[in-house]
Parts: sequence; C-alpha cells; structure tokens
Amino acid sequence: MKEMPTAIDGTLRKSFLRVPEVIRECSGINVFGKRIKSLVYTTDLAIIRNVNADAILAVYPFTPQPIITQALLLASDVPVFTGVGGGLTNGLRSVMLGTNAEIQGAIGVVVNAPTSNETLKSLSDTLDIPVVVSVISDDCDIEGRIKAGASILNVSASKDTPKIVAKIRKEYPKFPIIATGGPTDDTIRETIKAGANAITWTPPTVPHLFKGVMNSYRINVEHHH
Repeated sequence: MKEMPTAIDGTLRKSFLRVPEVIRECSGINVFGKRIKSLVYTTDLAIIRNVNADAILAVYPFTPQPIITQALLLASDVPVFTGVGGGLTNGLRSVMLGTNAEIQGAIGVVVNAPTSNETLKSLSDTLDIPVVVSVISDDCDIEGRIKAGASILNVSASKDTPKIVAKIRKEYPKFPIIATGGPTDDTIRETIKAGANAITWTPPTVPHLFKGVMNSYRINVEHHH
C-alpha cells in the first residue's frame, strides 16, 4: 500500500459532506474509464458542490426538464447520471430527453421502473452513454431488461434490496449493479456483500444540516450577550 500524503481541506469547507467510508469496500463500476463506487442521490446543487461522492444520481419525481439537467451538469464537478423518465414520460420523449442529456455531458441516463422494454431498447439503441434501469421490487423481469439494453441495474427496493441484489448477482455474475445502501454502515456492508458494485447514498437535507448550524450560532450568540 502506498502512503497517502496529508489530505488537503480548506478552512471554510470543514462542513463538507462525506459519504460513508464503508462504501469503499465495493468493487466500483467502470464507466468511460472512471471508477464509480459512491453515488449521492440528490438534485440539490449546494449538496452536489459539497460532497465527496464519485458521482451524482439525479432523479426526481417530476417530468424531467433539460434545464434541470443543464444546471446539474454545470454545477457538478463529478459525473452525473440523470433521470429521463420512462413511466409517465415514455417512448419518444424519453429518447429525446436522453439524447439531450448525452449532448449536455451526462455520464448516463436513468429510467424508472415502469419504463417499457420498447422504450428501453430505443434509448439504448440511440445513446452512447449507459442506460441505468431502476429495479424497485422482486417481480422485475431482469432478463427482459438486460436483453432490451440496460447497461446497469439500480436496485432501490427498501429493505428487500440486498435480497434482490443477491438474486441478480447469482444469475448474472458480471452485470453492473448499483444499489441503495440503507441508513447504516451495516446495511451498506450487507448490500455490498450481496453483490452490489456501487452504492447510492441519500444525504441529509439542507434544512436538517442547517439545524445543527443554527443551534451552534444560537449558542455563540448567547455566549456573547
């Protein structure tokens, strides 16, 4: 093991968010020569600029908008996987959004669980960047997804995640799997053991982080009076 030099941190960036160290234990997924182990699940630009994740998973529960993708890609200093719908936003529109995301510099696109295999196939035929397919329950037809052109599976099935990851891993030993790690180091480790190659981490929200800051400000103000 080579010795690491002293880490460099700015005085003002002490409140930087760090993904759980345990995520380093997974293999990572190589996308265009970049090894990605940790993905932060957020669309918050302030968090994107202040977190040490390898990549951003930017999916949100509204119709995808190119202006949002543009803002995320402009602000992020790490690769961004961006949502292109697939359920409500299907077929041609998803392909247009995907093409747009690729042109703007996204490293990959994410389609949601209700996406049809036809839409998935159109996307994977059209795009040169990976298409990530979300898997949210055990009844997903994995073989159909892979045949239709999924490049990566993103398992987000709450507490069933490790079980589903293990099942996919058994059938497809080499297929790239991203999965949600859950709230603790132990749940993350369990997901990695099940066969996840990369882990998505949900950061605390800005209001939640502010609570701590505000409390320390209040204490300081009280001290000064």
